[in-house]
Amino acid sequence: MKEFIKKISKGSSMALFLEVLLVIQVVVMVYTYVTRPECTHNDYSGDIQRRGDYYDWEKRREKNEASGLVTVLVILNILAPIAFFWLMWPSIQCSINQQWKPIIYIYPTENTDVTVKVSNLEDLTTTYPKYDNGWKVKALTDGTLIDSNNKKYYALYWESKSNVKNPIKKDGFVIKGEDTASFLEEKLEILGLNYKECNEFIMYWLPRLENNKYNYIRFQTMDEINNNMKLSINPKPDTLIRVRMEYKALDTKISIKEQQLKAVERQGYTVVEWGGTNIN
Repeated sequence: MKEFIKKISKGSSMALFLEVLLVIQVVVMVYTYVTRPECTHNDYSGDIQRRGDYYDWEKRREKNEASGLVTVLVILNILAPIAFFWLMWPSIQCSINQQWKPIIYIYPTENTDVTVKVSNLEDLTTTYPKYDNGWKVKALTDGTLIDSNNKKYYALYWESKSNVKNPIKKDGFVIKGEDTASFLEEKLEILGLNYKECNEFIMYWLPRLENNKYNYIRFQTMDEINNNMKLSINPKPDTLIRVRMEYKALDTKISIKEQQLKAVERQGYTVVEWGGTNIN
């Protein structure tokens, strides 16, 4: 929550909007008070009836002015939260734990009919091709996937809400934003991604990372990944690689223990999945 408030306070358009709204409300109240007419009745001192009529008119006018002021303030205060969520919804969405772009590649040793299913279907937010009780495709040896309508894909794509809290752990990496690309090239190769998968990973994540002063980056263990979303693949691959990066933008460098990554060797029929999630 602190980070979210901090984002808003750093000169965002929403902060400017709220400041302008506050100024408008203050100006309206001050203007109404300053421009109210003085209640002078010298011209009516000799006529009680006319003076009474004037008082009645004055009261009605002041009541109408007050009602108008209240109406303006009510409208402004109704519009403020609506405008807030409309302008800030992308930032609010980004602050929610989300599994971003897990993408699945399938490389059989021979052309094979493959069924892929995920757990926690209620958490899925986007799938392509459409998830219908699983994905059923014919996987070719070059990685091409063909569905029942003879449409071709190079991978299976899904996104979901994350049901796992991701605080900064005791281990990981703290990397300057400008060093993100070279860091990912090195670590993704260790984790078993080939050059094409590595390129796609970096192309997707680099815009979110390289402009930050520092990034805390950690790669989840297989148990951590499975706790959030299990994969069921039939036939079972000889090698299953699941890479899930969790990250958090940092303004200052922090000291943590460097995460030790275990090198992965691809053998035989291989399935590869990569994705990531933000840390709030």
